[in-house]
Amino acid sequence: MTLRIDISGLPSERLRFAASPLAELTAMLHVLAEPGHHPQHADWAGGVWAGLPPELAERLREAEFLWRSSQADFLIPARPRPTLAEELDDVDRIDDETYVTAALVTTCGTNRAQLAASSPLTDAAARERALDLAQARGGRQEAFAERLLADPAVVRARVRRTLEQCAEAFFDAAWADVTVRLAGDLRLKNDLLKRQGAGAALASVSGAVSLAPDGDCIVVDKLQDKATAAHGAGVTFIPSVFNRPHLVVVHAPGWQPVVQYPVAEPGPPEPVPLETVTLRLEALAHPVRLRLLRSLARGPHTTGELAHIWELSPPEVSRHLAVLRRAGLLTARRHGRYVRYTLNLPDLTALGTDLLAAVLR
Repeated sequence: MTLRIDISGLPSERLRFAASPLAELTAMLHVLAEPGHHPQHADWAGGVWAGLPPELAERLREAEFLWRSSQADFLIPARPRPTLAEELDDVDRIDDETYVTAALVTTCGTNRAQLAASSPLTDAAARERALDLAQARGGRQEAFAERLLADPAVVRARVRRTLEQCAEAFFDAAWADVTVRLAGDLRLKNDLLKRQGAGAALASVSGAVSLAPDGDCIVVDKLQDKATAAHGAGVTFIPSVFNRPHLVVVHAPGWQPVVQYPVAEPGPPEPVPLETVTLRLEALAHPVRLRLLRSLARGPHTTGELAHIWELSPPEVSRHLAVLRRAGLLTARRHGRYVRYTLNLPDLTALGTDLLAAVLR
């Protein structure tokens, strides 16, 4: 299961490594929304939440679907700028159709192909479908989707102002702290690209990123089979201090491919008891269960949502969920007429960092 980025005929200078304030802010917001994914930043996240003005804290909860389970494509810039303000200006230049589609993918848990077929901004049936999907994910998602579809301009302006307030509240200070590490990583990557070529530079990004033997394709180890092309525009690689263990890839049609990767951290992983590994891995022997875990790692889902995402029948999904529940890897909670399944992240973490990284990226 891989994501393949076609770079055939692309000159090496079209593989660019650059830091992005907006992408790093997005990674920080994900940490605040999902601190369980990032135990190394738990103290930082707790300190930020404790110091946030109540109005800003509510704004973050209101729009967290743009960065919680997955990141909206417009938050990971293909052409990073020196400042957050410049990158937000670039986001403002995106048309409403593109912005809303990207936002609904993260808010509703739907896929881009369905949204591209008919616009929920102009098609009543598509709008109703988007709202139904948002409702299944919770009241906040539904309310956000309703506001976005009713008046995109107002929501876009509010999201921008929220991000600007984050800069004032915590991002500017955190960005100043990480820029040295990001600059050091970029020097290493660009030196490898110049002296040893794309293969060496990509290998230094992550063990999950490689150059195909023919040199015409970048292969990213993800729990999905997808493909995109980088003809003309190239591929951008953005280092991050806050997004470990995720490997975020923008690959949707119409968007330039972007890979946000964690900067390297020294130190071996903590040992995991063999008995625990044996017990849990029996439940993970099927590739479908790994795919379901990948979705659940990004937030609670219903059986119907998982069946829709992975194009499976609900009974088949239910059988796999039952196996994962018996292994203690999932928790089920009823919310009204929906039963949502949540990943028990600490139990998955105990299996080892490689498996955790594979699921979370």
